[in-house]
Amino acid sequence: MPGHGTNAYKVSRYELDLDYKLSSNRLNGRAVLNAVTRYATAALVLDLTGLRATKIQLSGRRVKKFSQRAGQLVIVPEAALPAGEEFTLDIRYEGNPGPRRGFWGEVGWEELTDGVLVAGQPNGAASWFPCNDHPGDKASYRISVTTDANYRAVCNGTLISHTSRASRETWVYEQAEPMATYLATVQIGRYEFLALTPFPVDGQVPQFAAVPALLVDTAREGLARQPEMMRTFASCFGPYPFPEYSVVVTEDELEIPLEAQTLSILGRNHLTQEWESQRLIAHELAHQWFGNSLTAASWSDIWLHEGFACYAEWIWSEEAGVLPVANRAAAAWRKLAAGSQDIIVGDPGPELMFDDRVYKRGALALHALRVRCGDLAFFALLHDWTDAHRHGSVSTAAFILAADRATGLDTEALLHPWLLEAALPPLPVR
Repeated sequence: MPGHGTNAYKVSRYELDLDYKLSSNRLNGRAVLNAVTRYATAALVLDLTGLRATKIQLSGRRVKKFSQRAGQLVIVPEAALPAGEEFTLDIRYEGNPGPRRGFWGEVGWEELTDGVLVAGQPNGAASWFPCNDHPGDKASYRISVTTDANYRAVCNGTLISHTSRASRETWVYEQAEPMATYLATVQIGRYEFLALTPFPVDGQVPQFAAVPALLVDTAREGLARQPEMMRTFASCFGPYPFPEYSVVVTEDELEIPLEAQTLSILGRNHLTQEWESQRLIAHELAHQWFGNSLTAASWSDIWLHEGFACYAEWIWSEEAGVLPVANRAAAAWRKLAAGSQDIIVGDPGPELMFDDRVYKRGALALHALRVRCGDLAFFALLHDWTDAHRHGSVSTAAFILAADRATGLDTEALLHPWLLEAALPPLPVR
C-alpha cells in the first residue's frame, strides 16, 4: 500500500477519546500515541483523511509546524528525532468523518441508517483517527466513545466502563493485545447485548452479540452454531487468542461481513441457516487467529489471512456435516480452472488483493500441504504457527520455514506453484 504507513517509527499504544454526535455526524477527537523512532527523522508522518488536526503536542511541547495534504498529517519537530527516541504525540482533531474511496470501494467510517459502522480494511483507519496505518505496526489501544444516550458503542477488546451524563453516554474499551490499525473499530447503534454462551463456563470463550431489538431472535438462531465453530477452530488451530468474542449485527443489510479484532460485523441479511451465511460467520471467526492475532507484515501476504479463513470454512463444512473438505476443494479448483489464470496470489497487488482467487487458491495451497504431509503433521503445524506468532506479524517466508520444520517437506517447492505462478496446479488428492 504505497503512501500509507511508515517504518520511521513504531507505535506501542493508542489512546483515543472520541465525542460523536449522530445527528450532525460530528466527531471531536483526541489521539495520544506512544511511539519510538526506528531511525533518525526530521518529520513525523501520520495518516489522517477527511478530518482536521487542530492542536498537537510532541512529548508535552506544543508543535507549531504541522500540515495536512493527500491524506497525511506531517508534523515537524523543532529538532530532528534521533533513532531510538521515545516520544508521545497528543493530537486534537475534528470534522465530519466519512469513508475513503479506493480500489475496493469505500472503507472506514460510514453512517448507517441509525448509527455508525467502521470497516477499516485495508486503509480506512485514517478516516477516524491519526495513525501509522500499516499492518505491520501493531499496538495496544484504549478507545473511549461518548455519543447520544440510548445508543451502544462497541469497540475492540473488553468494555471497562460505561457512564451516563445528561443526554450522553461514554463507553470505554481496552484492547490489550497488539492490534493493526485497520482492525480498530467503532460500531454505534441501538443495540441489545446478548450472551451467546453460558457465562461463566470453564474453558468456554465468552461470546456476545450486539443486536437491534427486532433482530434478537433472528440473531440467536443465525448464530446458534457459532460456539461449535469456536470449539472446532480451537481444536484445529490452537486456543482462541483473545479473552472474548463479539458479533455486531446491523439493522442495515451489508454486502459482506466485516472483520475487526475481537469482533465481527454482520448485516441482518447474514443470519440465515443457509450455507452461504454460515460459511461467512465461520470465515470471520477464523480471522481472529489468521489476520488478527497473526497479522501479515505486508499486504502482499494477504493470502495468510484469506486463504486460511477460507480453508476454515471448508473445515467447518465437514464438521457441520454439510460437505467434506475434499469436495469443497474440488469445487473451488474447478471454478478456478474455468476462469482466468492471471493472478499471483502470493503477491496480488492492491487492485487484486481481495480477488476471490486469493481466497480459494490460498485455501487450496493449504489443502495441498495437508494432503502431502497428513492430518497429524498439518494440524500440529497450525498449532505451532499460531502459538509461535501469537499477536505478532507474519510472512509467507516464515510460514514456509515453520512448515519445513513441522513436516519435513520442501514446503517452498510445494507451495511455489500455488502462490507465485499464474498457472493453476493440478487438484491435490490423497
